[in-house]
Order: sequence, then C-alpha cells, then structure tokens
Amino acid sequence: MPLIIEKYKDILDIYLIKNNENIGFAKAVNMGIKYAKKEYVFLLNNDVKLEFDTIEKLYNCITKKLNIFSVQSKMIQYYNRDKIDDAGDEYTILGWTCKTGNNKSPKLYIESREIFSACAGAAIYRKSILEQIGLFDENFFAYMEDVDIGYRARIHGYQNVYCPDAICYHVGSATTGSKYNEFKIKLAARNNIYVPYKNMPLPQIIVNLPFLFIGFLIKWIFFSFKGYGKVYLNGVVEGLRTLNKIERVRYKKENLSNYFKIQWLLIKNTFKYFLSKIH
Repeated sequence: MPLIIEKYKDILDIYLIKNNENIGFAKAVNMGIKYAKKEYVFLLNNDVKLEFDTIEKLYNCITKKLNIFSVQSKMIQYYNRDKIDDAGDEYTILGWTCKTGNNKSPKLYIESREIFSACAGAAIYRKSILEQIGLFDENFFAYMEDVDIGYRARIHGYQNVYCPDAICYHVGSATTGSKYNEFKIKLAARNNIYVPYKNMPLPQIIVNLPFLFIGFLIKWIFFSFKGYGKVYLNGVVEGLRTLNKIERVRYKKENLSNYFKIQWLLIKNTFKYFLSKIH
C-alpha cells in the first residue's frame, strides 16, 4: 500500500503519494489523477524541465475547445537546445509511434496542430474525458500508454493537440538509463502488440495485419543488428501471450466515422514518416 503524506494543506492543498515499490508509470499516474479535484490534470516526467509559463500555455490551449482531450508541449532536447525531442506523437499503420520533429530545429515547429496523441512526459489532460474513456491502462506499466489513451480519445471523437508555445526540455530515457536497453525494448515491444489489439475492431485488425507484421519484422531486424533481437522478440511473444489481460475498446456504430478517420491517419502518418527520412 502507498504512503500518502499530506503537506502544505493550509497553503496549496498538496498531496505527496509515495509508493514502496515501482508500480509503473500508468498506475502511479492514475493514482494522482484520482486524487486530482479540478477539471485539468498536468503530467510531468522526472527528466523534464519546464519554462516558467509552460503550464499556463498548455491550459490556454486546452480551454479553447471543449473537444480537446490533451495538449502536448514542445519538447526540446535538454542537452541540445537547438533540436526537437518531440513535437507530437504520430501512430502509423506499421504499429510504430513516431516523434514528430525529432533531431530537427525547434524553429520548424511553431504552429499549433492536431496530433495523433500527446506524449505524457509534459502534457495536460481534461479529466472529464478521462472519466469517460478510462484512465491509463495499467497493464502497459510504462511506454505506449499515452498512445493508447490518445487513441481511445480519438475513437470517441476527441482531439489531441500540440502547443508550440508551451516549452520544456527533456533529458530522454533518464529513468531507464539509455535509449536502448533490455527493459525498455521488451516492454515497448509487448505494448506495441497491445495498442492495435485494444483499439482496433476485428475488421480493422484484419486489414492492417499485413502492415503490422511488416512493421514488427523491420523492428526485429533493426534490434537484431543492435544485439537486442531476442529481447525484442521476447517482448512480442509476451504481448501475444497476455492479450487476455487487455480490455478491448467496445465498438460503437456512432464511432464508425472516427475509425475511418483514424485509419486514414495511420496511412498518412506512415508516408509522412518515410518522407521525413528522405528530407
């Protein structure tokens, strides 16, 4: 059981929730969301530094329209301030998540736009929509849980937005230790199985299955060259073996048009990804 320590109640009504073990990002965040009393919830990773007005900018953006579910900040690389870390996550038909603008100039991403999902490392969420679509899936533990929740919001017709004026600086993989390591690769591989299974109705899975297979095959080859092929494959196998734990999003006919919009985005984002590699 977590220790709940109440601090500064007379001033700011702050609660520190301390766990005795690592319960994972998704479960820890959900605990905080349940204690939050206001309409908006701001999530911040422990390897992110904010500008003084970042939260204010995010708040101003999410309050512009009632159907905005989440807003992501402009994440700049902490140790290389002239390069983007993430200007919005985009999900592809290959089952890959792409960080928009990674390693490119922040000056190229000065316009607000709709994105597939917000990186939860520094993002604001509308709590009333969280209560409608469900909190972060604790089966994910960490990685891809923000893509999953953004996907669910899209199924229900809500938007995720990138706010270029809300700036933060991200160390990247500070908690797990490195960009590529066994823990991260296996977990991400498993969760990449969960995302399409959970969010796609059966006909969409059947249509996309060849592309997902190609995507996983390419990733396996990539990690094999880096010496992590077996680790990645073990994560995929674990994902397939534990699908019974995942509660799938119930299909509703009123969301049919949203599924078509999502499918188009998966295709478009795939082309955008490969074009970005050419230029």
